[in-house]
Amino acid sequence: MDSSSGPSVRVSPPQTSRMAANKGKSQGSLVLHKVIMVGSGGVGKSALTLQFMYDEFVEDYEPTKADSYRKKVVLDGEEVQIDILDTAGQEDYAAIRDNYFRSGEGFLLVFSITEHESFTATAEFREQILRVKAEEDKIPLLVVGNKSDLEERRQVPVDEARGKAEEWGVQYVETSAKTRANVDKASVFFDLMREIRAKKMSENKDKNGRKSSKSKKSFKERCCLL
Repeated sequence: MDSSSGPSVRVSPPQTSRMAANKGKSQGSLVLHKVIMVGSGGVGKSALTLQFMYDEFVEDYEPTKADSYRKKVVLDGEEVQIDILDTAGQEDYAAIRDNYFRSGEGFLLVFSITEHESFTATAEFREQILRVKAEEDKIPLLVVGNKSDLEERRQVPVDEARGKAEEWGVQYVETSAKTRANVDKASVFFDLMREIRAKKMSENKDKNGRKSSKSKKSFKERCCLL
C-alpha cells in the first residue's frame, strides 16, 4: 500500500504486541502458532493482518520495520493463539530479516496480483526462508496473491502463480484485504495454522517414537547385564 495520500496508520515497534481485547486467564497455556508475513513493500501484508486482527481495512498505510500481533482464535474446535509478525518487506539488514524468519513456524509469502515484480520477488524471499530454516524438513508456507478485488489491473495470471506454487509444493490462494476474501475464518491464516499444527504433531510423534525406542533399548541392555 502506498502512503501518498489520505490518513495513514503507523505501527508500533516490534517489541510491543497488540493483543486481542478478550485475553483469557488461561491464554498462556494455549498452543501458540507463529506466523510471519513476507513479501515486497506495498503488496498489502499489513492490510491483510489488520483485516484478520480487527476486521478493518486500512487502505493508506505507512510501513515501519515490523509489528507483532497476537490473537486467540478457535481452530477446528480448539482454542489456540496466533502470533503474526508483519514484516515491512524492506528490512535494511539481512541479519534482522534472518532473525524474523528464524522465529517463524509458518510463512505467508504475499505478492500483489497487480504488480508482477512483487510476484517475481517471492522466489528470493522463499530462498531466504529455506536458507535460514535449512535444518527443517518441510516448512509450512502458503503463496498468497493479494488484491484480488483489482482484477482489472491484474498483471500476474492465476495459472502462472498456481504453477509456481505447485513447483514449490505449496498451496496458492488469492486474497483481498478490502473484500475480506480468504481473510476470515476460511482463510489463509487458518490454512497455515493447520499446516503448522500438522508439522508439530508429526515432530512430537517422531520424538516420542525415538524416546520409546531408546527406552526399549535401555531395557534390553539392563536385561543382558542381569
